Amino acid sequence: METFLVIAVLALVVIAAASALAPKIGVANPLLLVIFGIVVSLVSVVPDVHIEPEWILAGVLPPLLYSASVSMPTMDFRREFTAIGGLSVVLVVGSAVVLGLFFSWVIPGLSLAWGIALGAIISPTDAVATSIVKRIGVSSRVVTMLEGESLLNDATALVLLRSAVAGAAASVSLWSVVGSFAYSVAIASVIGVFVGWANLAVRSRVEDPTVNTVISFTIPFIASVPAEMLGASGLVAAVVAGLVTGRGAIKRLSPSHRIAEEQNWKTIELVLEGVVFLLMGLELKAIVAHSIAEDHGFSPLLYALGALAITLLVRMAYVGVLLLASRRRTERHRDMRPRLDAAQKRLDEHTADPAAFLGGPGAAAQRRGPGRGRGSDVQRGQQGPQPRGPRGARTLERFNARLRRMGADIDYFMSKPFGWREGSVVVWAGMRGAVTLAAAQTLPADTPHRSMLILVAFIVAVGSLLLQGGSLGWVVRRVKPSVESPVEQIAERRRMLTLLSEVADAVPESTEEGAARPSRALAVIEAQRAALLDARNDGTYSADALTNALAVLDADQIRLEMRGEASDAHE
Repeated sequence: METFLVIAVLALVVIAAASALAPKIGVANPLLLVIFGIVVSLVSVVPDVHIEPEWILAGVLPPLLYSASVSMPTMDFRREFTAIGGLSVVLVVGSAVVLGLFFSWVIPGLSLAWGIALGAIISPTDAVATSIVKRIGVSSRVVTMLEGESLLNDATALVLLRSAVAGAAASVSLWSVVGSFAYSVAIASVIGVFVGWANLAVRSRVEDPTVNTVISFTIPFIASVPAEMLGASGLVAAVVAGLVTGRGAIKRLSPSHRIAEEQNWKTIELVLEGVVFLLMGLELKAIVAHSIAEDHGFSPLLYALGALAITLLVRMAYVGVLLLASRRRTERHRDMRPRLDAAQKRLDEHTADPAAFLGGPGAAAQRRGPGRGRGSDVQRGQQGPQPRGPRGARTLERFNARLRRMGADIDYFMSKPFGWREGSVVVWAGMRGAVTLAAAQTLPADTPHRSMLILVAFIVAVGSLLLQGGSLGWVVRRVKPSVESPVEQIAERRRMLTLLSEVADAVPESTEEGAARPSRALAVIEAQRAALLDARNDGTYSADALTNALAVLDADQIRLEMRGEASDAHE
C-alpha cells in the first residue's frame, strides 16, 4: 500500500512539473511525459509496467471524451459534421483496409483479417493527443475538425477491430460489419441523449455546487457502461451525453455550478491525460522485452515505420478530397449569396416590425449576413410567404430563423477558408496515442505474432507523437494557415456589445419602493444571456466570442449574487 501511494504521489508531482515546465521550454506537455516515461522505463531498477487495457478504454477515455465534448461548440460541430464524419468513419475504414493489406503482405503468416485488425488499432487519432494542437494557435475550424474526429473515430476503430477479430476465426460479411457499426452508434446515441437530458434535469435541482460537480463525474460512466452492456459504443454514448450537456448547461445550470464544474474537470483532465502519456512511456520496457523474447529483430521497427508512412499518405489523400469538396462548397455559397439576400429582403418586406418579430430587442442586429440552404428554400423566400393567423406567423418565424442560420453558416465558411495550408495542418496533426496502445493489448492471446503486433502499434503511437507532435509547431510556422483576423474579431465584438446594450436598455426599471438595483442588474444579465443564446442558435457570432461573452455575464452574476448575500447577512 505504501509503495502504491509513493508511486501515485510521484506521478502527480511529475505531471504537475511537466505541465509547468512545458510552456517555458516550448515543448508540449504530453511529449515531455512520454519521453520521461521512456527514460524511466529503461532504468534497470524500475520494474516492468503493465496496465490492463480496460482501465484505459473503460476507465480513462469516457471521462476525457465527455469533458472534451462538453466544451465542444455544438454550432461549429454541426457545421463541420460532414468533414468530421468523413474523418471519423471513411478515413478510419480506408486506413485500416490499406494497412491490413500492407501488414498481411510484409508479415509472414499474418492473414488479411488480422492485418485489418492491426490497421484498425493504428487508424484512429487520439483525443488526448489533439490537445497538442490547441496550444499552437491554429484556426478554430481546424481545431473543431481535429477534436470532432478524435471524439468519434474511436468507435469506428473498435467496432472494426471486433469485426476483424471475429472474421479471423469465421467468415464475416460486409453487411454484418455495417450493421454492427450502425447498431453500435444508434444505441449509443440514444443512451447518450437520454443521459445528457437526465443529467441536466437532475443537476438543475441540486443547489450545492460541490454535489453538482460530483454528480457530473459519474455521467460519462452512466452513459458508457449501459451502452457497452448492450453491445454499443460506450465512448460514443459518453460523447453524445457531453454534447447534450454542453449545449443545455447554460440554460439549466447556474453560473456558480458551471464554473465550479469547469475548474474541477480541468484538474481531472490534467491528471488523466498525464497518467495516460506517462504510462505510454513506462510500458516500453515490457513491450520490447516480449518482442525480443520471440526474436523478431528489427522487423517491428520497419513495419511500424512503413505503417506510419502509409497512415500519413492515406490521410493526405483523404484531406485532398476534403479540400476539393470545400472549394466546391465555397463556389456554391458565392452563387447563393445574392439569392439569399433577395430572400431575406423579401421576407423583411412582409414583416412590419422585424425586431419585434425576431423575439426581443436587438434581435434585428442578429440576422445580418447571407446564408446557405437549398435552392427551394431561397425560392420560397423570394416568393414572399404570407402569414395568416398564429400558425402563419409561426411558419414565417421558423422560416426567418432558418434564413438567419443559413446566412451565418455561409459567413462562417466564407470567413474561415479551408485551403491547402489548413489541410496540411490537419494531415500532420493526426497523431496516434493511448487508444492505439490500449486497443492493441486487447488482441486475443492466440493472435499470430501478438507481442510483435503490440510493439508495432506502440512504435506507431509513440513515433507519431514524438515526430508529428514535436514538429507540429514548425509545420504551422512554415505553412502559415489562416487565423482569425483581429479586425474581424474587433468588429464582431462591437456588434455583440451593441446587441447587449440594446437588450440592457429594453429591460424596464424596477418600480418597487427602495428597489434593489442588483435585481434589475440580474434581470439585465438574464436578458443578455438569452439574447446570446438566441444568437448561438442562429450562429451569428463565433463560438469563441460567445464563450467569452457568456463567461463575463457569469462572472457579473456571481459578483451581484455575492453582494446580495453579503447585504442580507449584514442586515
